[in-house]
Amino acid sequence: MNVRAIFIDMDGTLLKASNTISSRNMEAIYRLIHQEVKVFLATGRHYEVTAPYHKELGLQTPMICLNGASIHDAVTGRAMEMTTVQLNQERFHQLTDDIPCNVMIHTANGLYCKELNEEINYWTNVGQIPPRYIGDLRIANYQDVLKYSVRTGAPCPELSTLFVKEAEVINWNDGFELVAPNVSKWSAIKSLLREYRISPNEVAAIGDGPNDLEMLRHAGTGVAMGNASEVVKTAADFVTGHHESDGLAEFIERYLLKSYESIVI
Repeated sequence: MNVRAIFIDMDGTLLKASNTISSRNMEAIYRLIHQEVKVFLATGRHYEVTAPYHKELGLQTPMICLNGASIHDAVTGRAMEMTTVQLNQERFHQLTDDIPCNVMIHTANGLYCKELNEEINYWTNVGQIPPRYIGDLRIANYQDVLKYSVRTGAPCPELSTLFVKEAEVINWNDGFELVAPNVSKWSAIKSLLREYRISPNEVAAIGDGPNDLEMLRHAGTGVAMGNASEVVKTAADFVTGHHESDGLAEFIERYLLKSYESIVI
């Protein structure tokens, strides 16, 4: 398998449920880098809660954040590319105010949210930057939105489908996310592949969620985690182990790492 670059999702792929990188995953990534394979993170997270793990792995590659809405420089963290999403704000808030949910708005200048929850508290702890605003989002002064997250606690395609003419919709088991039309992890990957002069056929992508579908379908080698849904598994070329059982390392070790003997020869 001729792979020059691998794009790795974070939650449910690189990370365990404890939000930690296992020593086995770490070692597999180190060995890939030693083979001169470019290793990238491609996540739905915002930059501030991606960068600490990027640093822990010692990566020197740009970070794809917010489902492809932003790409950040490896050293400075500067946004190399950002794509904002334009919604009818009044309509969005009217629709989301009618149901019990939390709304998180990721902007170029920080996070705005309806209320705090465990996830946002974790983000604040890891990224060391609290939300810029908590409360009634109808009166919040935000701009340059990169991603909307609506957390309802259950699937709600009947609501998310109302935004398909304005945004790219990603449906989750606990709600949905909105980014600009045609924005995805894959759209960001294509931008980086042009910069690095790497063919899509020389790329592996690995993930577990609906926001990984495009990159799994279009990368030369798409890999679904064992904990992924059947829809995600169907889109992939390979299915590896569960993220709690180092499925990422399992795939890398089995298909990408050169054996000691082959390196010596």
